[in-house]
Amino acid sequence: MAHGTDASPLLSAHRGALLRFRADPGASNDAASHDYFEDGLLLIEDGRVAACGPATELLAQLPRSLAVTHHVDSLILPGFIDTHIHYPQVDVIGAGGQGLLDWLETYTFPQERRFSDFAHASAVAEVFLDELARNGTTTALVFCTVHAASVEAFFTAAQRRGLRMIAGKVLMDRNCPEYLRDTADEGIATSRQLLTRWHGQDRLGYAITPRFAPTSTPEQLLAAGRLAAEFPDVHIHSHLAENHDEIEWVGRLYPEARSYLDVYDRCGLVRERAVYAHCLHMDDVDRLRMASAGAAAAFCPTSNLYLGSGLFDIHAADRTGQRFSVATDVGGGTSFSLLRTLDEACKVAKLTGQYLSPLRAFYLVTLGAARCLGLQHQIGTLATGSEADFVVLDLQATELLARRTRAAHALNDVLSALLTLGDDRAVRATYSLGRLIASRPTLRNPERL
Repeated sequence: MAHGTDASPLLSAHRGALLRFRADPGASNDAASHDYFEDGLLLIEDGRVAACGPATELLAQLPRSLAVTHHVDSLILPGFIDTHIHYPQVDVIGAGGQGLLDWLETYTFPQERRFSDFAHASAVAEVFLDELARNGTTTALVFCTVHAASVEAFFTAAQRRGLRMIAGKVLMDRNCPEYLRDTADEGIATSRQLLTRWHGQDRLGYAITPRFAPTSTPEQLLAAGRLAAEFPDVHIHSHLAENHDEIEWVGRLYPEARSYLDVYDRCGLVRERAVYAHCLHMDDVDRLRMASAGAAAAFCPTSNLYLGSGLFDIHAADRTGQRFSVATDVGGGTSFSLLRTLDEACKVAKLTGQYLSPLRAFYLVTLGAARCLGLQHQIGTLATGSEADFVVLDLQATELLARRTRAAHALNDVLSALLTLGDDRAVRATYSLGRLIASRPTLRNPERL
């Protein structure tokens, strides 16, 4: 865009401290892994990133008539990506339960029964998407329920908002209440219909979604694998190795399998774009298999702690090359905020004698998560040509956060303060394709230059 020309109505610019990633920082916080501009500029044209870099270099290239939004005392990042979350579980956050299986039977399954009603599902989908946006999350990999209506309602709401979302109908043909049970044939036929209708529509993607191995017969899992082979660009989304009782149950149901992962692998469900939540109690054979296949783990610290399931082993994942990201797992997880979730992830690392740096933590919910989903060329990066989904974090959202960040002299210190003290109040604004989709009052409002 030549300096001095009129600004296009589809052109916008945002100025502020700006962080984006190019690679995994790892434990060493590799300087080549990211770009940090203390005074940066993000230029957006027609919903995509047109340029990103130092403000002093880019401002001279802008049309004189273009107003620049200046996010003072803020940090601009790619929009957060949540790689495992249940939208029907909005109303069971904080429910009791002795552990995973009891929690499912007592609280979750009765709540999911209501999602056969399109009107109810639609109302919850709107609340769910509002919460994501309010917390800076612009993309999520989402569990629906066994009901087609739950998928239709979710995709309808997400499409109207122009969001990049991935979701799918849950498959369960045994070991669950009759009111949530499908059959192997019916479940796959309905999944195929929903996939054909929604996958690739605007920014929507479909995920083939067996709930977990105990609630699907071998026939259903094999049929899901055949569907996945027919549509290699769709996602696969399920749970894996979350709880010791669950793992023992899988062993009894599938005695021929070497491991829990092997149950899925025998059915063709371990490949690129397959994301398995939890992956807590695994050996290196399974981690290496996930790495070689391109499948990814979703580390869900608040859920794992709340349900007492276990602690994710970051070092083991790194040692074997297993891809992983960090996810909220609402409603077993206790917050929509990926800031709160990252704080718990760092604590889990310390409990296992490990370390997750703040810099790497933010990578895991931006570019790292995008890579787990196979969407790194579209989202999570703020690279030129990528979709302009981004979040603006307010360094003065609370008095304590403002005090702490004023004393911070390095990027990692600022990020540490954000994930330790931040929550939804720290999300000043959330943008999808360059459009403002959520904002909140702040101690200091964005200024116009």
